[in-house]
Amino acid sequence: MDTIFTRGPSLNIRLTLALVLSVTLIFVDHKMDGFKSTRVYLNSLMSPLQYIANLPGLMLSESAQRLTSQEQLLTENQKLNNQLLLMSEKLQQFDVIENENAQLRELLQAPVRESSRKMVAELMAVDKNPYSQQVVINKGAIDGVYPSQPVIDDKGIVGQVMEVGSTNSRVLLLADVTHAIPVRSLRNDIRFIATGSGALNELYLEHVPHSVDIQEGDTLISSGLGKVFPEGYPVATVTQVVRDESRPFARVIATPLANLDRLRHLLLLWKKTNPERDVKDETKGEMVNEEESTDA
Repeated sequence: MDTIFTRGPSLNIRLTLALVLSVTLIFVDHKMDGFKSTRVYLNSLMSPLQYIANLPGLMLSESAQRLTSQEQLLTENQKLNNQLLLMSEKLQQFDVIENENAQLRELLQAPVRESSRKMVAELMAVDKNPYSQQVVINKGAIDGVYPSQPVIDDKGIVGQVMEVGSTNSRVLLLADVTHAIPVRSLRNDIRFIATGSGALNELYLEHVPHSVDIQEGDTLISSGLGKVFPEGYPVATVTQVVRDESRPFARVIATPLANLDRLRHLLLLWKKTNPERDVKDETKGEMVNEEESTDA
């Protein structure tokens, strides 16, 4: 059986002719540049085939890059969300700290006498009884707190210490129905007694005659009578004066200047010290000691 490879010249002759033809074409192309236009046409013809051959690789590379980019974006997005959550939590803490810092600054700028000892206390609890206006603070006997000690905030008088524990104390607010404080009008120095109404935003002035000069907007300050509250601290502002001649006394309502419904930080005041009395007491004590030693 004859095959196509057995026809014609032998394989050696064919190989020799192919080598001679290849060398001739290379020589002609290199020296005379005879196939320049043919090479350009062939490259143009093969370019679409090259693009088609490279297309699967490009598609795979682009898909892999997109998947990697999407995964990186998702990772970065998750990281940024976590950072945003942490920053939001820190920002909330900063807001709280900023508010507390502002309250403390205002509290320390309250009109406290220079010779008076003072201490900042923080609210711990509020009495749930609707008929009692009392709060609990985080200072007690170990801090030197004593019964009937005056308590203020950055606006004015809040109340007085009612019960003292070892580490905390109970404060009776101005608005409690059992509380009363001697006050005087800043405008004309007329004295009154302000009692609690049971509501945090109302005080009553008791037994005010119709003829007394008191007006809405008058500021009431502590008079110093009673030896509980020091003199000159803001207490309330008169908001309503009703003179009904059918009643024996005028109805006068005042609003406390202290933020009784928004208490957070409070200031405890100690009684004003008297250096002259302290010196006398110390001298008296020394004299007593000398007499005792002489008798001995």
